[in-house]
Formats: sequence, structure tokens, C-alpha cells
Amino acid sequence: MVRVKRGKIALKHRRNVLRQTKGFKWGRKSKERLANEALLHAYTHSFSDRKKKKGDFRRLWNIKINAGVRPAGLSYSRFISKLKQKNIKLDRKMLATLAEHYPLIFKQITSL
Repeated sequence: MVRVKRGKIALKHRRNVLRQTKGFKWGRKSKERLANEALLHAYTHSFSDRKKKKGDFRRLWNIKINAGVRPAGLSYSRFISKLKQKNIKLDRKMLATLAEHYPLIFKQITSL
């Protein structure tokens, strides 16, 4: 029979794992068992942090809007409630961009 050489896929998997753990501390970057364990934790953190990122940005936008409406004598919550009353449908991301980069336009929105 013909000789069968094995292990190509396993070797490829190991190399891939070690490539992904490049930059990790201690043995987690060079030892297969530790690297596998580190990657399992890294994947769970990356998944949950992608979800957290959305809330972090919303919080940042709220802070920027609040800073933008303070000179007009408003608070963030009062400003948002006035926008809802007047049926102005700008999302917080757009309002924060206007407050940061286009203060004159944002001032017109706050004066409504």
C-alpha cells in the first residue's frame, strides 16, 4: 500500500491558533494549550464587547448633546423631550455630530 502522511490539518489548525495569539503575554502566545484557552476567553470578550460598544457610543453622544445644550440653558433630558414634542426626528448620533462640528446649526435646533 501507499504510505499515508497525516497531520496536515492539525498542523494548520495549530499554526492558525498561534497566529491569532500573537501579542499575548507569557506562554499564551507560544504554547498550544494555553493559546487555545486564551483564545476561548478572547472570543467571548470580543463578542460581548461588540455589544457594549453600542451603549458606550450612545453614552458619549448623550454627553456631547448635553454639553451642546447647556449654553442655551437646557438640560439633556429637557432638550430631548422638547424634540419629541416638536416631532423632530434626529437621532442622538446626528445631534452629537451637529453639537460638536456644527455649533451654529445646533444652536438653531436648540432655539426651536
